[in-house]
Amino acid sequence: MAETVTIHEKPLRHFCEQVLMKLGVPAEDARVTTDVLVVADLRGIDSHGVARLGRYVSGLKEGFMKPTDQSRMIKETKATALLDGGQSLGQVVGTRAMNLAIRKAKDTAVGVVAVRNSNHYGIAGYYAMMGLPHNLIGVSMTNAAPLVVPTFGRISVLGTNPISLAAPAMNEKAFVLDMATATVPRGKVEVYNRAGKPIPHGWAVDETGRSSTDPARVLNALAKRLGGGLLPLGGEGEDLGGHKGYGLALLVDVLSGVLSGAATGLQVYADEKRPDVGHFFLALDPGAFRPLDEFRRDMDRLARELKDSPKAQGQERIYVHGEKSFVRMEKFRNEGIPLDPRVVQALKKIGTDLSVTWAS
Repeated sequence: MAETVTIHEKPLRHFCEQVLMKLGVPAEDARVTTDVLVVADLRGIDSHGVARLGRYVSGLKEGFMKPTDQSRMIKETKATALLDGGQSLGQVVGTRAMNLAIRKAKDTAVGVVAVRNSNHYGIAGYYAMMGLPHNLIGVSMTNAAPLVVPTFGRISVLGTNPISLAAPAMNEKAFVLDMATATVPRGKVEVYNRAGKPIPHGWAVDETGRSSTDPARVLNALAKRLGGGLLPLGGEGEDLGGHKGYGLALLVDVLSGVLSGAATGLQVYADEKRPDVGHFFLALDPGAFRPLDEFRRDMDRLARELKDSPKAQGQERIYVHGEKSFVRMEKFRNEGIPLDPRVVQALKKIGTDLSVTWAS
């Protein structure tokens, strides 16, 4: 891969915020949207970090992403709510929805909020982790543009439809599962394409429905809707459990799309002027089941039991989900965030177009 360019967090945040504000996004909403992007990079999820800023710039310019928060409550009970995102920035709507779920969980032990008519919201883990400072278990998922081919299929029907769950611990790091239900997100294929590297066998299929290692061919087929797409978690066919990944992707579409009344399957992003993305958020109070400290201590015990178990030959460490990302976060906060030079180039161009000084 090409040498990375290291940019410090503070100037990078300032740059992204200024870009969004130039396009009419209020300061606080620009801060929230930027936070979701930068946290993705800090956690090492560069496919969903500031490399995605161009997507929001285009959306705001083209009008299918609204610069000010247009979301509104459609229906509410003590423990649940349905929001219409009003085509606002997904990060702004997502943060509002998860905050609402948290407030309800503090009041009734559980809060569930579904959202329709939204946009791409960044990493699912951001919203699940919002529950952690409140000692709540957080869950977040979203449907997305069709990129994933169903098991035995030839065209993409479902999104990469991520699932995230974050649970607080005591002395160990919180458990943070944040996963696409595809083998990889499209951003990962784009990263390989930018680097001119072949993708591993079993990540994606070309327009024939057969596994391909050519990232450019896969991305081209997806962009032009020629067929092909990413494979569900587990890969091709049923032998390695691809049908289970397909089932998980469908589960996300049921909770994010069908439940909220958002678009589902092929309808997500079918109308370029109204993507109609759906999200699902849940906050749960462990203290409603047992004393909170007991729960957190047992989370620690479970994590240690996994990490202390015998290692495979040649391996030195077993990780619990989220651990690697917390380590990266600390390192990148201190040393700066490594960005692909092509991403930096694209960001500089955005800055030039909008008269925003680059983060140097």
